[in-house]
Amino acid sequence: MPLRLYNTLTRQKEFFKPLDPASVRLYACGPTVYDHLHIGNGRMLIVFDVLFRLLRHVYGEANVKYVRNITDVDDKINARAAERGVDIRGLTDEMTAIFHEDAKALDCLAPTIEPRATEHIAEMIALIERLIAKGHAYVAEGHVLFDVPSMPAYGKLSKRPLDEMIAGARVEVAPYKRGPMDFVLWKPSSPQEPGWESPWGRGRPGWHIECSAMSWKHLGKDFDIHGGGIDLVFPHHENEMAQSCSAFGRDVMANFWMHNGHLELEGKKMSKSLGNCLTIHELLHTENFGGRFWPGEVLRLAIVKTHYRRPIDFTVQALEEAERRIQRWCRRIRYKWPGELKPLVHEDFLRALKDDLNTHKALDLMGGYSSTANFNPPFNSDIRPSDEEAMQNAAYLLGGASLLGLDLTKDAEPPTEEPISDMARVMTLSLEYDWARAAKNSAEADRIRKEVAALGVDLPNDDEPARKQPVSDKERAVMLSRARERARASKNWVEADRIREELDALRLVPKDNKYGPTKWDVKR
Repeated sequence: MPLRLYNTLTRQKEFFKPLDPASVRLYACGPTVYDHLHIGNGRMLIVFDVLFRLLRHVYGEANVKYVRNITDVDDKINARAAERGVDIRGLTDEMTAIFHEDAKALDCLAPTIEPRATEHIAEMIALIERLIAKGHAYVAEGHVLFDVPSMPAYGKLSKRPLDEMIAGARVEVAPYKRGPMDFVLWKPSSPQEPGWESPWGRGRPGWHIECSAMSWKHLGKDFDIHGGGIDLVFPHHENEMAQSCSAFGRDVMANFWMHNGHLELEGKKMSKSLGNCLTIHELLHTENFGGRFWPGEVLRLAIVKTHYRRPIDFTVQALEEAERRIQRWCRRIRYKWPGELKPLVHEDFLRALKDDLNTHKALDLMGGYSSTANFNPPFNSDIRPSDEEAMQNAAYLLGGASLLGLDLTKDAEPPTEEPISDMARVMTLSLEYDWARAAKNSAEADRIRKEVAALGVDLPNDDEPARKQPVSDKERAVMLSRARERARASKNWVEADRIREELDALRLVPKDNKYGPTKWDVKR
């Protein structure tokens, strides 16, 4: 099935045909690095990362160029640096580093090129000079402004009536402007503000010209896809298109314009004034949402489960559901799979993603792969599933997850070479036994039971803590470890902590696993 994408420019799905299949070009507006990014920005990062992965899968990794910029010159940056009393470059470097950490935690691939605006001032000046020469821009009191009436097609992206565009343009009202819609391409800088020498005096660029210059530099005068959040359609993307099309005599800047929908937090619009603007960094590293921090893969799955063009309500419940789903998938493949299981992408899964990134349908298909991947190979075991269909569905589960940017194996650790006590070993095995039985892997459960019996413990066949009163320290340790696991599963943290303290007194320490049974060891 050919790839179809919804084009904001035409308001319909269209078959995607790249200008050059050997060089598919994608541009997405990156962050303005003055503060931590909120989770709405994170949605944009994830959506276009999925698109990047899909394009690489379809056209080949070497044939896709993804440009995502860094805006490091902006009045918001100047204001924040002054507020904190820090150097502007120091602030942008700090926030860029945090942004990179957040993007990596969300499992976003690095773009092919990540240009910084301050490194493209020469291209911006050259572009502005072209616009002046073509009669699309004018100089007034040290400013250079785009003459909106000089472009009759202005507004074709946002398709807004003129009065709405004037109200939403958020442009400075100044006596030197010829028209209310005209917007700044270059403006003078005070001695305290960052600035560069130009034909119009020392100054700095307007926001819109930055992306036009960087996309021109790295992707050419026109390219395949331009993306961003729905809030960027007007005025930012409208103005980008006006600048680039006017400068180069093109009808379009990009053939496809893609925009992801808004993100709400627990049913309310995120707003700093409401005090509910939640950052990616907070979600990853603090307990500000739901009383805990959340792994990046959980945040990512909670976002991709909703089609990218639809609004999404980001809730604690949605995160909990996403975490349970990932746990189920990891249990199916026992995320420490020995390594020979190669990820595969089912044609139905690929067809769903090719239909305008229908991640909702793709995830439904992954649920089917998970339910039929009914095996549970042990850690470091030579046993392999005999059911080829189950193995293939596990491969489809892995492959689909990978194409969505969900690595179900990334937390796997190599087996420790340090010996552990028989007591810690039997505790770990008893929990692996419970998981094998839950996965209906009778052969593996029987194997573990025999191994535990050789260590002097008879495991019960039911899910009760014990079949009989424990008579040995090993049996008591097994009973306690299983009771703690049940307490954790039911979120009875008080009881789980109490049991842990009891086991800690025996110098037994757990290594809890998000997606598998707890492993036990002895304090060294």
